[in-house]
Parts: sequence; C-alpha cells; structure tokens
Amino acid sequence: MASWTRELLMRISKARSVEAAFEQIDIGARQLGFECCAYGVRLPSSFTRPKTLIFSSYPPSWRERYAEADYLNVDPTVAHGIRSLQPLVWSDRLFCGAPQMWYEARSFGLRVGWAQSCFDAQGRIGMLSLSRSCDRLGRMELLAHDPLLRWLVNTAHLALTTHLSEHQYPAIEPLTRRQIEVLRWTADGKTSEEIATILAISARTVNFHIRNAIANLRVNNRNSAIARSSRLGLLD
Repeated sequence: MASWTRELLMRISKARSVEAAFEQIDIGARQLGFECCAYGVRLPSSFTRPKTLIFSSYPPSWRERYAEADYLNVDPTVAHGIRSLQPLVWSDRLFCGAPQMWYEARSFGLRVGWAQSCFDAQGRIGMLSLSRSCDRLGRMELLAHDPLLRWLVNTAHLALTTHLSEHQYPAIEPLTRRQIEVLRWTADGKTSEEIATILAISARTVNFHIRNAIANLRVNNRNSAIARSSRLGLLD
C-alpha cells in the first residue's frame, strides 16, 4: 500500500494540468481493478446555480448520452454524494428511481461501480466513481480495498481542485486585515453603525472598507462579498 500510494502521488505531483492529474487518478483506478472512472466536482460559484465539472474516462458515447439526457440531475449517485460521505456500490435498488439511466449505463458496459464523495472547507463537493463491466464487487474485495479506495477519493479531490483553484478566481485582489474584519462582523448580521461602534471607527469608514472588499472580490454587493470570501476561507 505504501509503495503504491507513494508512486501514484509522485506521478500526480508532476502533472501540470487538471487533465494530466486525472489521467494518473484513472491509472490508479485501473490498478485497483476498475476499467474506467469519473470525477465530478460541484463548485460553489453560485448558490442557486453551482457549476459542475466532470472529468471522465467512461466511453465517449456514454458521456455524450449522459449530457444529452441531463442524467446529472437524476443520477442517484450524485444525489447521495452531495449529502453523504458514505461510499456506495451500484445496484438495481440504488437506481430504482432512474431505471432508464441504469439500463443505458449497463448497455455501455457500466455494470459494476463504486462511488464516494469528498467535501472541503471551500464548499466544493467532489465525487469519484469507479466502474467496470463485469465481476461484481464482493464483500472481501471491498474490505481489502477500502483503505485504498478512500485514499484515492481524497487524493483525487485534493489534486484536481488544486489545479482548478488556480483558475477559479484569477482576478481577485488580496483583502486587507481591516476588510476581512469588517466582512466578518457583516456576516454576523451587524450593521455598518454597529460595526463602527465595535471597531471604534466611523460608519463611513466601515462602508469604505466594504466597498473596497466588494471591488477586490469582483462581486456586486456586500452579500456576494460575504459569500465569496467565506467560500475562499477568508472569514475562518
């Protein structure tokens, strides 16, 4: 286990793009007995319309069908993954609410699968799914590979989101200590006047810091500034 994880980490560390990093994750999945894998990540770029990116080595024809049929919104593995860290094994029971998707997935050779999510402090939710066309996942195999599968999920999430973070908010300017302080109090529901009293400054100065924070974060108002700075971990 130690040599396998060490070698895979070394190869991932040399990847210069998110696609190259995913290729190494895919190799790791194959070494664990799967034929293909997919990693999806939900980015909290918007509360009402979060952006989802998917990297996949599934058959191209299935990827096209999945997008065309909008299966992302009915996929029971996704519904499970956004609310739980518990790993799951694909089954007829799991897909009972999406029988057409399950039928089509198996027709593309995606008959046996395993998936698990990973959450992080920036509000991102990633899920790694591994699949193969035959040989059901038995209890002994799951017990033997459980530590490696969980390790691969977390490694995939860290490696791929690291590359994605380099481009997610490219134009953001650093916030000053005072701007962060004012945003923290604003996030707690304090008005500009209340923050002014707490910090022993004028309400006008409070609003000055809030306006600058809004500009630095490239958002439109103070609520969006709080949301984005929170997602970036600036208010922790």
